Amino acid sequence: MYKLVAVDLDGTLLNQYGEVTENTKRVIKNVIRKGTEVVIASGRSIDSIQNISNEIGASKYIVAGNGAVVFDTNEQKIIYENYIPLDKALNIIKICEQNSIFYNVYTNKKIVTKSLRYNVLYYYKENLKKEDRKKTNIAIVDNIEDYIKKMQDEKIMKIFICDKTESVFKSIMKKFDEIPKVETLDVSHMSRKVVKKGSTEYPIEYFYTEISMKDVDKWNAIEFLINKIGINKEEVIAIGDNMNDKKMIEEAGLGITMEGSTPVVVEVANYVTANNNNEGVARALEKFC
Repeated sequence: MYKLVAVDLDGTLLNQYGEVTENTKRVIKNVIRKGTEVVIASGRSIDSIQNISNEIGASKYIVAGNGAVVFDTNEQKIIYENYIPLDKALNIIKICEQNSIFYNVYTNKKIVTKSLRYNVLYYYKENLKKEDRKKTNIAIVDNIEDYIKKMQDEKIMKIFICDKTESVFKSIMKKFDEIPKVETLDVSHMSRKVVKKGSTEYPIEYFYTEISMKDVDKWNAIEFLINKIGINKEEVIAIGDNMNDKKMIEEAGLGITMEGSTPVVVEVANYVTANNNNEGVARALEKFC
């Protein structure tokens, strides 16, 4: 019996509209009733993940910021952390500003941005459908650098960088290699999401990368968690679709990826399920749990 399921959100558990279907919620709750822990492991901020975790009934632990944080939702406290130090964050921000590329900062409490574009626009559109207490916390500021310097009770999980032009995006990525002890996520495809306004659908598409500390990874955070719970990795299922899911899919007892996922992730997976718009997570859990 598998005792823990670690599941990614965007491109995996959530469909293209940012929703978990009612059938998927039913399947997950049934898995939890059988005694298997379900843990969302995402690049999102704590509050954004916690809202969805509560919605599906998985209410003990979450992994945020691609593994920068493990959060105990019962105790409402962080039990594992690996943040970006201020000096390194300011160095990354300086490069972004000098190259006039869009970026936003994920702290342990919110997303800090200058405007509603790309990934932040998607979260903002999600928020329009949610109660205030379930919304992702977005802070729109004039000067991100000044905000970061003045933070007192917030810490930086990751910095998200994106552009609609691949050539611009690739040229700036090389500049981050000069910063020691940080990891630049190698994403090989464009992010494509859809938002609805009435009956009309609008695509949000962009190339992106995420920068965190060198040893921040979803699997490292999950490994901390399974040691705490007292289970071994052979009892873990990991489900994801992108490069930030690769290690957990490779290391877990059963690694599952979605149809149409990044090819290198498909290569290390034990099983390929349906895509996120066809309830791939629900189908995989019904098959293996």
